[in-house]
Amino acid sequence: MKHWLVKSEPFKYSWDKFNEDGRTFWDGVRNYQARNNLREMQEGDLVLFYHSNEGKNVVGIAKVVKEAYQDPTTDDTNWVVVDLSPVEALKNPVSLEQIKAEESLKDISLVRQGRLSVMPLRADEFDKILEMSLR
Repeated sequence: MKHWLVKSEPFKYSWDKFNEDGRTFWDGVRNYQARNNLREMQEGDLVLFYHSNEGKNVVGIAKVVKEAYQDPTTDDTNWVVVDLSPVEALKNPVSLEQIKAEESLKDISLVRQGRLSVMPLRADEFDKILEMSLR
C-alpha cells in the first residue's frame, strides 16, 4: 500500500462536502507530475486530505476506491482521475506550520513543492502526520 496527500481549496471542495458526497472522482488535475501520481494510485491506498489556501491543514483520511481512468470533465486523454472515499476526520487538523516545524517532515513535497496538488508520502511521513493530529 502507498500513501498520498491531495490538496483541495475548501471553498471549491471541502472535507465536509466530501463526507456528504461519500465518494468523488478527483478531477481538475492539470499538472503532469500530479497526473503521474494519480496514475500510480492503487485501490486501497490511503490519502491525506489537505485544505489549501484557506486553513492550510491536513483534515482527514481518504481511501482510493477506483484506480486511474479518463477524466470525465475533459476530452483530452492526457488527464485522469481516481475515485476517493472518506475514511475519517483527523482528531485535530495538522497545519502546514506544524508540518514545516517537524524535522522528520522537512523534505515532503507539501513543503518542498507547495504547488503540487497530488503527492506521495512515505509510510513514516503519513504516520507522523497522523500522530501529530492526536496532540
